[in-house]
Amino acid sequence: MNDQSFIKIYNGRILTPYRTIKNGVLVIRDGIIAEVSEQPVEVPGALEIDAGGNYIAPGFVDIHVHGGGGADFMDGTEEAFLHIAETHVRYGTTALTPTTLTSEKEDMIQTVAAYERAARKNKKGASFIGMHLEGPYFAMSQRGAQDPRYIRLPDPQEYQEILSRSGPGVIRRWSAAPELEGALALGQYLTSKGVLVSAAHTDAIYEDVIRAFENGYTLATHLYSAMSGVTRRNAFRYAGVIESALLIDEMDVEIIADGVHLPAPLLQLVYKTKGADRTALITDAIRAAGGPPGESVIGSLRNGLKVIVEDDVAKLPDRSSFAGSVATADRLVRTMTGIAGVPLIDAVRMMSSTPARIMGVAANKGTLAKGKDADVVIFDEGINIQMTIVGGRILYSGPASGE
Repeated sequence: MNDQSFIKIYNGRILTPYRTIKNGVLVIRDGIIAEVSEQPVEVPGALEIDAGGNYIAPGFVDIHVHGGGGADFMDGTEEAFLHIAETHVRYGTTALTPTTLTSEKEDMIQTVAAYERAARKNKKGASFIGMHLEGPYFAMSQRGAQDPRYIRLPDPQEYQEILSRSGPGVIRRWSAAPELEGALALGQYLTSKGVLVSAAHTDAIYEDVIRAFENGYTLATHLYSAMSGVTRRNAFRYAGVIESALLIDEMDVEIIADGVHLPAPLLQLVYKTKGADRTALITDAIRAAGGPPGESVIGSLRNGLKVIVEDDVAKLPDRSSFAGSVATADRLVRTMTGIAGVPLIDAVRMMSSTPARIMGVAANKGTLAKGKDADVVIFDEGINIQMTIVGGRILYSGPASGE
């Protein structure tokens, strides 16, 4: 008798990080990939799925996402977390990093607590691979859509308390401006606790960035967005965070590849400079992702910021800045291939194996290989999602589009 715990996917083009296996066969047993074959395989008793000549790819890993489907992680409820996970699974995301916004300490603690409760119940959506705290330690001049009421300098008592009040491995990433007073100590402390530290909403120059890199800041949060470029001080030019991230070979970057935040030339420049192995695609999606244009809120409904969704992006009401995105993971891959001209295999790598490696979960996620979690997405030539499988469970089946 067919059992969803035992699945055979055939008649598809399997994408590995480096090649395409035509007419490949993928076998899943008890939530784990049991076999990836270039030859026909007989699997008696398995639930057989005909991929119809479509692509069979590793599930998408979104390491920077705030919400979707009308909910935001800053709502601080289990229901919001679960609804967002279920929303993004429809667009090929099989693992994600729930992300906060700059807020009061207690709101951050409440959101992390909601994550811990929701993670135990999350059976119908993309899996959670740790929290990402974005803020509150930012440069006011580069705040973007971050609420200025809550922006402040790093406070050791505060960030140590936040970490201490969460379970082991719950907070996996923290974004901060590395030039701030106390930011290097923050990087050292977080790194000692196994937390990935990322440079964000920052006016740093190269000299700041290289010191920060030496103290744990190994990732640039949404490159080009809310960060310094080349500046002049008394006629002298200084490289900003953008140039620094491109120049430091070992530094990873993430980009909002929705085709709006960054135009094609900048997407191509990042790809050419950093390559697929150092570039992660992120949605930076807010609650309006997956919904219609119009008014929305970024952050909590209780005290968040109003935004307007138009032109396929969210903006502050005065239209002075973008305010997160309404993208989904399939749209990112579609943008990189269709607008930036990046080969599909590399675009998928930037949406799967690279973010998995950055977040420290590559041993189990990010590629289709024997022994790894059975996180799989099937999509057609237009990157329209046909099926999403998380941990061997079919959680979505049917065409979807991130447009």
